[in-house]
Amino acid sequence: MAEPLKHLIGAQTARDTASALSRAWPDFAERDFLAAVMPNLESLELMQRGQLIADALRNSLPQDFERAAPILRACLPQDGRGGLTGWALLSFNQYIAAHGLDHVEIALDLLKALTPHFTAEFGIRPYIHREQSVSLSIISGWTGDPNHHVRRLASEGTRPRLPWAMRLPALVRDPAPILPILTALIDDREDYVRRSVANSLNDIAKDHPDLVAGFVASHRPGASPERLWLLKHASRTLLKKGHAAALANFGFRPLDGVAANLSLESAEVAFPGQLAFRIGLSNATPEPQQVMLDYAIHHRMKDGSLRPKVFKGRSLTLAPSEGVTVDRRHAFRPITTRVYYPGEHGLEILVNGASLAYATFTLAAPASTQDDR
Repeated sequence: MAEPLKHLIGAQTARDTASALSRAWPDFAERDFLAAVMPNLESLELMQRGQLIADALRNSLPQDFERAAPILRACLPQDGRGGLTGWALLSFNQYIAAHGLDHVEIALDLLKALTPHFTAEFGIRPYIHREQSVSLSIISGWTGDPNHHVRRLASEGTRPRLPWAMRLPALVRDPAPILPILTALIDDREDYVRRSVANSLNDIAKDHPDLVAGFVASHRPGASPERLWLLKHASRTLLKKGHAAALANFGFRPLDGVAANLSLESAEVAFPGQLAFRIGLSNATPEPQQVMLDYAIHHRMKDGSLRPKVFKGRSLTLAPSEGVTVDRRHAFRPITTRVYYPGEHGLEILVNGASLAYATFTLAAPASTQDDR
């Protein structure tokens, strides 16, 4: 059995934190700090454990954040000397996010120093939310930092819809202020950073599809293989949805003369089990056709409605007058992110974003009392 995530922060983490703080600040009341943390630590989950330690920091450090910040910084590895790393720094993030808001420059500089040793993407978001212009001005300067963790923080921490983090509603509404950051990092030498840029653009595409399609179009000419991968990964939501301009960016245009037919191995699927199906594609034109072949499963919901989810298929070129067949299997098995309901479902074939074939099938699955996810 996998070790529970909460054990990433434990009693030893608290003791290591207390020791580091004692070395950094002789007036630190180590015994009082541990007395506030230890009795309740074991009963809490991961994030709660971090917050418990962060609350103890608040009560143990100077109340003036300008005085507390150098103490926290001194606990980090520096000049060849060891220090706190990894999950021990979650509580530092939580403390800084809550208590440094009136000292934006000091707090962001501290999070910049922290991020090579543990992610600080959650810690910077309250600053962007409260002081967007000032914060982004500082964060923009990180795009040229020699440390790739700092450069990634500039893109990852500013994502409008960063998973598991507070949303940035102003950037959801208008992402224009972060586009210069993403542009500066689009050809970063680290794949780790480029992936973050792609994910941020994909976030933006969910609210501003035309903006991202235009961004990709403007950065597509002369793109290196690395940049081309980034732009395509950034477009993945748009490509799944069949956004015409996004498809055109990668050579997939509306098709005339391409047809698809669909056949199912069986119209009834056991649960757990697989839906086996065959797609036939034909090109009736005298020209080769670039084809992006995807499919959507229209899942049955608790209320009986159908909700589609698109799955990536493959890209291929159909020669003039060519026909091909593609065999696929789609698994239905218990997963944590979906509740399956029995009854009629749908299978839709998408070619360059256009629906070209549809079939229904029945999924035999036990009714669930859980809510839709």
